[in-house]
Amino acid sequence: MPNKPISAFNAFLMVTLISLWGSSFVVVKIALKESLTPVALATFRFLIAGVLFTIILLFNKVRQPEYKASVEREDVPTILVLALSGITLFFSVQYTGIQFAGAAMAAILVCLLSPLLITVVTTRILGEYLSRKQSVGLIIAALGTLTVVTGGLLNFQSDRNYLTGTLILLFTPLLWTIYTVLGRRILHKYSPFLVVANVTVAGGLFLIPISVAEDSISGFLTLSLNAWLAVFFLSTTCSLIGYCIWFRVLKDVGATVTSSFLFAEPLVTSLMATMLVSERLTAPLALGGALIFAGVFLVTR
Repeated sequence: MPNKPISAFNAFLMVTLISLWGSSFVVVKIALKESLTPVALATFRFLIAGVLFTIILLFNKVRQPEYKASVEREDVPTILVLALSGITLFFSVQYTGIQFAGAAMAAILVCLLSPLLITVVTTRILGEYLSRKQSVGLIIAALGTLTVVTGGLLNFQSDRNYLTGTLILLFTPLLWTIYTVLGRRILHKYSPFLVVANVTVAGGLFLIPISVAEDSISGFLTLSLNAWLAVFFLSTTCSLIGYCIWFRVLKDVGATVTSSFLFAEPLVTSLMATMLVSERLTAPLALGGALIFAGVFLVTR
């Protein structure tokens, strides 16, 4: 199945999504300073998001009795795998990596390696067509991301926690690739919202026993105001709105084009970090950002 040209509206949606997801890395970093563990933050985020999705599903069911609020039994295993790969494991790993290695490194590894893995998988397994111009665009965007990384690592000093976090974060691109490819297949049968809703609910439920095991779920009632604001931001904008945009555009234009926008996330994350924690905007970041947007333009054009 070939990738389709992206419309102006879908491009707008993806820019909005990347702005939300790019800023989320910084929000997570701030939230983890509020006595929240990575698993607890992920649990609270997706339990709240799951409740919101469930309310909307029930509302749609009341308005339209014929509305399907769940998937068929034969597709339940796929939903469970999506929940584990895209919610439970992905965010437990990502938040742990952010705690050790920082928001920028998490954004870099997810956004650099995920699109490349997705492109390889979709072109080899799903038969999506990748033109020469798109290949050049992916290379340019990857070089731009590497430029951003290099600029951030120039002043790096050896740190065991940093190394541990980086190694942990290497699992996130694999998990996101599984999530995206399987999600693309099931979207031929169901609406994006229905898939995201069921995956979010299942993923949040899978997080509960992990949070109970580390005895962090009990902190739900003692969260600070900043922690609550962070959790609600992640639940509403990044989960409820963000995942609906991701699957909608994924269904319309294909995995390669959609995932190419992830290359812009590190730039957004760095800019948000500059504004929120007074980090300096460096020359490598500016150059890398220009390359990233040039590459995304070639891929999506």
